[in-house]
Amino acid sequence: MRNKKSNLPKKHKGVIRTLARSVRQYKVYAILNPFFMAFETLCECLIPFVIGQLINFIQDVPPSGFLAQIIYAFGGNPNGVGEERDFIALIVLGSVLLVLALLSLTFGFLGGKFAAIASTGFAANLRQDIFYKIQEFSFANIDKFSTSSLVTRMTTDVNNVQMSFQMLIRIVIRVPLMMIFSVIMTFSVNATLSWIFVALLPVLGFVLIFISLRAYKIFNKLFTKYDDLNASVQENVKGIRVVKSYVREEFEKNKFAKASGNLMTGFIKAEKLVAWTTPAMNVTIHVSNILIGTIGALAVYYTSIGDYRFGALAVGDMSSLITYGIQILSSLMMLSMVMVMLVMSITSANRIYEVLVEKSTIINPLDPIYDVENGSIDFDNVSFKYSLTAEKFALADVNLHIKSGMTVGIIGSTGSSKSTLVNLISRLYDTTEGDVRVGGRNVKDYDLKTLRDNVAVVLQKNVLFSGTIKDNLRWGKENATDEEMIDACKIAHADEFVQTFPDKYDTYIEQGGTNVSGGQKQRLCIARALLKNPKIIIFDDSTSAVDTRTDAQIRKSLKEDLPNVTKIIISQRVSSVEDADMIIVMDNGKINGLGTNDELLATNAIYQEIHTIQNNIGGKPNA
Repeated sequence: MRNKKSNLPKKHKGVIRTLARSVRQYKVYAILNPFFMAFETLCECLIPFVIGQLINFIQDVPPSGFLAQIIYAFGGNPNGVGEERDFIALIVLGSVLLVLALLSLTFGFLGGKFAAIASTGFAANLRQDIFYKIQEFSFANIDKFSTSSLVTRMTTDVNNVQMSFQMLIRIVIRVPLMMIFSVIMTFSVNATLSWIFVALLPVLGFVLIFISLRAYKIFNKLFTKYDDLNASVQENVKGIRVVKSYVREEFEKNKFAKASGNLMTGFIKAEKLVAWTTPAMNVTIHVSNILIGTIGALAVYYTSIGDYRFGALAVGDMSSLITYGIQILSSLMMLSMVMVMLVMSITSANRIYEVLVEKSTIINPLDPIYDVENGSIDFDNVSFKYSLTAEKFALADVNLHIKSGMTVGIIGSTGSSKSTLVNLISRLYDTTEGDVRVGGRNVKDYDLKTLRDNVAVVLQKNVLFSGTIKDNLRWGKENATDEEMIDACKIAHADEFVQTFPDKYDTYIEQGGTNVSGGQKQRLCIARALLKNPKIIIFDDSTSAVDTRTDAQIRKSLKEDLPNVTKIIISQRVSSVEDADMIIVMDNGKINGLGTNDELLATNAIYQEIHTIQNNIGGKPNA
């Protein structure tokens, strides 16, 4: 459906309006740039006319119009010819030419500078807007786009849109004006020969538009392949240690080569089409030059003998016509190049637009609660699935009641939805059915920051950021003192290894925490969560990389130092949860068993099996 007041589809108008908001403080530069382009183009179109008049004057044809008036103003005689030729007129014509060239250079420089400032500023704002938007996304929104796709949109797509924006405020303004001014000037020189350009323009225009539209269909498919390429690179770099340990370098090289090859093949196909624009342009220019040269030569000849069947045409006039012809056709060629770039950027703009208008599936309530009374947790008839179109629930019919200060263990096979269960507590996802309550209130009623500050989560995939150990710990509490950080690290049993580093808490952590072990990384992440002083702390298999002795020490410290904090421990090890006040056995998205260690050993088959296998009861210990 199209808007009656515009030829643009409503979606495209929405894309333009949304992206245009990112221009912001650079709007002045974007608005002023077209004025500089207009003046530059005007000067460039006057230069061939002045050159033609100068050639005519040398050939004993006096200049007319505004040039004659300028010559008179400086005391020259524009009508002097032959031996009486006025050299002041020559100097004036040369000076006018010089002034026009300097003005064209000045306006062109200012236009280029303003266009560069506006486009780079626009791109910077656009990246910022996308990044800030991503920060608002829930896990469900991230899942929808994928990390690699979001990276592509912030880099390749933004670069494409930036280039197009610069072309829009510079070339797209300059080119139509150049064509209009040049056509006007050709008719002012010789109306008869000017129709040659008018006849050739539609032919070349049709060819260029046809090529651009065909290329658009190909470019439109290529950006999903960019996502595939980025995904391949991201996955490989992130898992480089696994790749090397399994000697899979050749496999990864082949996978990357395939993704890169598909992208290359698509671009070659598109560029083959785009390459036809240059031959089409050259043929048109050559045809116009042949016609202008042939007919123009006849016109100059007949004019010299007083016959004006082709209209009056001097040598300088023919020179001007040829120059204007090249300017007109070159402008159309440049316009076709811009169209190809715009065609490429349409897809990029749409992909950016999708991110900017995406609504987070999790938002703050209108009148949020800013205080969490205690660490009690209640699940009332909760069911959840990751997508509304999914056939199966990841969690189904969960009813659970945890008192504040309890230690709760969660155990179950891989894929039993243990992590999914706890992700609902801090609203990393929202329930599909039923309610989750923390401190007696529905989690959807809380201010998100308040809720997540009071429900600390040490995720299964621990992440440390580049910076010092102190920098990473202060993610938990921005203004944490050294004493607070040391206390948190002592509870997490991280202080003992931090003190062995030469720079202790000022030790620099490489990106991703690659210069510390998995167990050390986990303990620092636990300390970081403890600094939030939460009412609930969730350990999502976050001690899997530490030995059982250290695991037991951490649990003991948590019990002694945080008696009023509700502690939820997800683990694959029975030893990590057997001392819990309550153990939840998950199976296939449902609670299969609930009770203490002794109660589950007596009543729950799944827990019995896990306990038996891990403790080697009834069989020989593993070597």
